[in-house]
Order: sequence, then C-alpha cells, then structure tokens
Amino acid sequence: MSTKKTNAQPPENLTGIKLTEVPTSAAGVKAIQSTFKHISKEVGLVKGIGLLSKINQTDGFDCPGCAWPDPDAKRAFLAEYCENGAKAIAEEATKNRVSPLFFASHSVEDLAKLSDYEIGKKGRITHPVLLKPGSSHYEKISWQAAFDLMGRELNALNSPNEAIFYTSGRTSNEAAFLYQLFVRQFGTNNLPDCSNMCHESSGSALSETLGIGKGSVTLDDFNHADLVIVMGQNPGTNHPRMLSALEDTKRNGGQIITVNPLPEVGLMKFKNPQKPMKWFSGESLTDIFLQVKINEDVSLLKAILLLLIEKEQENPGSIFDTDFIKEKTQGLDQFLADIQQYNVEELIKNTGLEKNLVQEAADLIAKSKKVIVCWAMGLTQHKNAVDNIREIVNLLLLKGSIGKKGAGTCPVRGHSNVQGDRTMGIWEKPKEAFLNALDKEFNFNAPREHGYDVVDAIEAMHAKKAKVFIAMGGNFISATPDTEHTAEALRNCDLTVHISTKLNRSHVIHGKQALILPCLGRSERDIQESGEQFVSVENSMGVVHQSNGHLAPLSDELRSEPAIVAGIAEATLKNSTVEWSKLVTNYDLIRDKIEAIIPGFDRYNERVRKKGGFYLPNNSRKGDFTPTHTGKANFTINAISDVTLEKDQFIMMTIRTHDQYNTTIYGLDDRYRGVLNERRVIFMNAQDMVEQGLQKLELVDLISHFNGEQRVAQKFLVIPYSIPRRCTATYFPEANVLVPLKSVAHTSNTPASKTVVISITKRND
Repeated sequence: MSTKKTNAQPPENLTGIKLTEVPTSAAGVKAIQSTFKHISKEVGLVKGIGLLSKINQTDGFDCPGCAWPDPDAKRAFLAEYCENGAKAIAEEATKNRVSPLFFASHSVEDLAKLSDYEIGKKGRITHPVLLKPGSSHYEKISWQAAFDLMGRELNALNSPNEAIFYTSGRTSNEAAFLYQLFVRQFGTNNLPDCSNMCHESSGSALSETLGIGKGSVTLDDFNHADLVIVMGQNPGTNHPRMLSALEDTKRNGGQIITVNPLPEVGLMKFKNPQKPMKWFSGESLTDIFLQVKINEDVSLLKAILLLLIEKEQENPGSIFDTDFIKEKTQGLDQFLADIQQYNVEELIKNTGLEKNLVQEAADLIAKSKKVIVCWAMGLTQHKNAVDNIREIVNLLLLKGSIGKKGAGTCPVRGHSNVQGDRTMGIWEKPKEAFLNALDKEFNFNAPREHGYDVVDAIEAMHAKKAKVFIAMGGNFISATPDTEHTAEALRNCDLTVHISTKLNRSHVIHGKQALILPCLGRSERDIQESGEQFVSVENSMGVVHQSNGHLAPLSDELRSEPAIVAGIAEATLKNSTVEWSKLVTNYDLIRDKIEAIIPGFDRYNERVRKKGGFYLPNNSRKGDFTPTHTGKANFTINAISDVTLEKDQFIMMTIRTHDQYNTTIYGLDDRYRGVLNERRVIFMNAQDMVEQGLQKLELVDLISHFNGEQRVAQKFLVIPYSIPRRCTATYFPEANVLVPLKSVAHTSNTPASKTVVISITKRND
C-alpha cells in the first residue's frame, strides 16, 4: 500500500541543454524534416503519410491540435496541416501502448517521477483502469463496473454541486452536447472548461462590447485587409497555418504590425512548406515590430489612440469612420473624456518602446481602412486582460473596422473545438434561453444557479466542498495554475475520473479512487449500431464541419466519448427523460437534438454533410450589435497595468516551446528560440543579467511574490534573450507552480499566468 504523495510538479532534472543560433525564418525544409521525423518514429513512414493525407481534408479528420480554420474552397493536396499538427497526430496514432500489463509493472509513484514528456511518450491507453483506495497500481476494470462506480459515487453526494465536470477543447460537438445535458440532468452547472484558462477574457470583453463572444472575421478576410495587427501571439509555434493567411495579406498588398515581448521567428519570415519555391527565400511578414513590455498592451493602445485622435482633430473625418461611430456605437464621449486624461509620453515610457516606432505604427493604422486585430493568450492571461481586448475593440470601432470585409476581431483559439464546446453549452454560466430550450425539449428543469469555473472548482475541491472530479479530456494538473495547491485539491476528492487517449500527469495526481477511461482519437473509426459515425467541430471562425476517423481503433476496449457519456448517464440518472443508448446508435439523432436547442443549427445533418460545412450566425460579422445591453457596439473605459516591481523583481510570463502544444510535450527542443534538449530555462534581458550578477546558463531558483505569499520553482538555467528590461519568460507546465490561483483577470476570472512577479536567486550546487 502506498501513502506517499506523488509528484505534482515535473521533476527538476536537467536534460543536457544545447544552445544554437536563433533562426531567421520559420517552417520551410526544417519543418518538413521535423514532421517526418516525428511521424516515422511514432507511426511509421508509410502509415504516417497516409494519415497526413487525411488531416483537415473535407473527407478526413479534423486536426486534434489548434482551431485555425481550413480554406472554404480548395485545400492543399497532402499538406493541409502544419508541423505541430503532424506531431499531434503522430502522438495519437503512436505504436506505443499503455496496457493493463503496463500498469501492473509501473506504480503510480514511479510514473510520477517521470517528466511530462516521458509520461506522454508511453503511448495510448488500451483499457479502462481503476486505482483503488490505498493501492499503488492501476488495475483493469470493466466498462460497466466503471460506470456503476461513478454512478454510486455521484448519487452518494449530498448535493449535485459537489461534483465537477471539466471539459477539454478537443471534445466533439456531439460529445460536448451529451455531456452538458447529462450534467444538467444530474443537477448542476459545474462545467468548467479550458476556455476558463485561455480565451474567457476574450469572450467576456467581446460579449460586452459587440454582443458575441466570438471573433468576427473569416479566413478570406485576410486576403482583403489593409492591415493585420498580431498581438500577444506566437503563430509560428502555436498556429502555424495562420502564417499562410498572413502571407496572403502581404501578397494582396496588406501590411502587418506585430506586438509581443519576444521576437517570434514565424512572424518575421515564413517559408511556406506548401510552396517549394519559398523554401529558400521565404516571405518577410512583419512590417513594424513593437517589442512591448509584458502587460503594457493597454498603455500601447492608448498611446496609439491618442496619436490617432490628434490626427483626427487636425483633419476631421480623415482618420475615423464618423458615420459608423454615429450609427453603430455608444459611449464615445465618455471614452474620449477618459483617454484624454492620459499623457502620450508617459504611456510610451510604460511600454519600453521608442516614440518614433509607436508613431510609425499609428501612422500605418491611420491610413488603413480595413484593420484586423488578432490576439492570443499573451493578452488574455493578465489581471487586466479584459481591458486589453476592450481597448482593441475601441480602436476597431473608431476605424469602423467591424462588420466589413477585410476587417474585424480575431481571437485565435487553441484547442481544436474549444469554441464548439462553448456553443454546445459547456459553460458554468448558461444563458436562460438555452436552459429554457433544454427544459422544453427534454422535459426537465435544468439548474439555474451558476456553477464553478476552473479557479472556483480548484478552490471548492481544496475546501472539500467538491468530492468528485470528472475530466472529459485534457491534462488538468499541468494546465492549471498553482500546481501544489491544485494537487492538494484533487487529492481531497473521493473520486477522480479522466476520459483520455494517452497517459498524462493528471492520472498520477488522484483522489482516494481514480478511474482512467480510454476513448477513441480523432483519427480512429467510430462504429456504432447503425454503422460508421462522424463527429463535428467548430473552428475559431465559426465554421461547423465534420470529422471522419480512418484508422482502426488501437484496442477493442476503446469507446467513443458520446458512448462513454451515455454509459455514465445511464448508471447515474434514475428518472432521465433521455434515451441515452439510442442517441449513441446514430449521431444524427444527437445532432437533431442540437438543432432543436441551439440557434444556427437548422438542417444540421444536411448542412454538415456538405464539403467544408457551414458558418454559424455571427452578429458582429454583419455589423449588428443589437445583442449588447445598449443595442449598439460599446466604447469602454479601460485601465493600464497596475503592477509595480520592487528592487530585484521581474515580471514572468509562461510560454510554450516549439515541441509542445498546450500541455502535450512532443519533444525537448524549442528550435525557433535556439534551445535544444531542455525545458527548465528562464529567458532574461542581458542587461538585467549583468545587474543581477548572473552568467549564461547559471542555475537559479525562481520565487513568485503575491499578497505576501511566496512560491518556489527550483533549478532553472538562465538564457540571455531579446526581451524588454525586467521581463522574463519560462515554459509551462514547469513554471505553473509559480502562478498564484488567486491572481486572476477581473470579470473573466482567468489565471494571470502572463503576469507573475518573481525574484531570482542563485543556487549553490
């Protein structure tokens, strides 16, 4: 029997760092070489090429990586994917297996000593397994026994609100809809999801200002934009196919401004792998690079806005779209009164930029009629993250760059169906109209009390107010902040359940009992009673389309996510009005129910079968802002960063490597930053290193400071890098232990993983 707590954090072992020159361009031949290296190793070259030919094709399966949209019309033959998409599918289709024999040979304690990379490389889980109370090893369990166990534990709770049902953004529309339906019939809205940790700030800001929590642009808009502004984002690693869209912008005469604390190689020069003639020359993308200090984006935007206002005052009607503002917006006078209290010189000083560079950016924005602004977690994971997004909207409203071709908002989502899951009702704060539709269609009274988001869920488990945790996909412990606190929260549960394809660290940070339920991957065929099924997903621009697996399932014991949800529901709900097993026999039946509940899904089964799928309604895309509380697009008043640093303190942001997608570690290299075979590093400004007496590759500990609390992450190697003074960057999940759970964005409650105040201390070993 084992009573020892397993490692919540990745081990502190260094793996042998190698530094190389930072490359001057992204993709090209090296990306192709990396793709085939991973495919060959995990799957085999012949099988791998067959798989690659089906990714993101209209008759294939949706990439399990990011949510960047596919072209509406012609798609690239054999190459409608990126390097990291290929890595994702290599991981899913890997030859490696985690069988009951594997679990019998490896204790939970031993698995916890492995790095996240090593755990992930063990392979696909083949059978449902159970960790009994006090046991040291997972052991095989039948599906029915697993469902019965979950039903008993859920029904033994004093209240349905003592259960938490988490969702990863890879879950299909069909599975997500069934999942939220089961949870609400059980009696709770405790449906936290990965959106709570990434683009919740975007949804909060956009809903308030434009009336919809989604972006307004389509992929074709990039062909028509005068200017694309990319803020707080590294598409070269996180959304590589976006670089092709930016290439189209340049080809059609548009320009690009990049705003980021780090110079990301992909945004500087891109060698399109689909165009052999570009493999050696490439396309220069960024016209103006604004290397802003961490979390000084509102200061930058306000400075630009003041410069634009000055130009408009000199020549009224030349810079701003006055007709659009008058007809479509509300709150201009209050916005102008507030922003004119700021001083341009002081704002620019906050950013760390030279005034002439900010002026150059303002001049380019001034002459551009059609502007797209893109952003990712570099803007959404700060205390004032919602202000970041609302200030972007202020800029676009002044320019009239909403609701017209070649212009608008573009939050770039992460997981491949994170936006679709929210559309399907995965949300702890459901709207009344949605609940009313559920009540009517399924003849029950859905709960109205708001549930827990991710931060609230962790606090509830830590306080023992929640006792059962069920995760539909994801790697909760590695995705969330405050690692040790979150681990204690999970350990307080009576039961933790993970519906997964592969082994991850969350499987070794468990409650008194733990289940792992293996599900089909995107690339695998889903055979139900009526025959082969497909699922559907929604990309980050609101296109719903189908995904068809092509591989035989790696184990006869795998079940689809809809089938797993149905099994849990039937074992738990005593008087359900839903015919769960019948719905799973044919996913068309699930889609019929979605059509009955959710606006925009009329003729769902018919339209999703058309090549490329269909667009969901989007009011802001049409320039219709009536869903807001004023009935118009709203100007807002926003705050600049209030973070103050004491002597020898720095701001730290967490980032990904190029061999990583979210919490999945494909390898140990960060090729585009010149760091190979190591993840425990901290990037620092060279002058800051001199002042701190630190040498290149010196070993240090990192200490975060929040409300008098300190958290420590040990053994990081210092690397001098192009980053503003008093700013630093580290990889997650290794640095998640430093992120305080209570440090969150206002309104959205998103963890502020990009604004962590730290100090750095030398080690003696």
